[in-house]
Amino acid sequence: MGHGDTIVIGDGNFPAASNAQRLIRCDGHNVPELLDAILKLMPLDTYVETPAMLMQKMERDRDLEIPVWDEYKSIVAKYDERGEAAVGAYERFEFYDEAKKAYAIIATSESALYANIILQKGVIK
Repeated sequence: MGHGDTIVIGDGNFPAASNAQRLIRCDGHNVPELLDAILKLMPLDTYVETPAMLMQKMERDRDLEIPVWDEYKSIVAKYDERGEAAVGAYERFEFYDEAKKAYAIIATSESALYANIILQKGVIK
């Protein structure tokens, strides 16, 4: 992966195998632990406003609480000086389109809904 490349960490419901150029299986792991491990080693892109992108909820799920998003924002803030502002969101089908372009998709056993995230790699200094 080079600067500007993206990687997806997908929950257990994400269609990883059918969308991945490169599929990384992390069965038995959840997204927060992998997000934390990746961000320890991989800086987020400082040349874009929101290098960490979530999948927005569908309208019918508008009242559904997604507590894992707060956990993701906290993890991103631990490693990126922009804090929670480094996290944005794509509409669901735009997220899928962006995921297809990703360098790799990591398939996890995460059971939380809407628990997918795309990370854009920055420059390692």
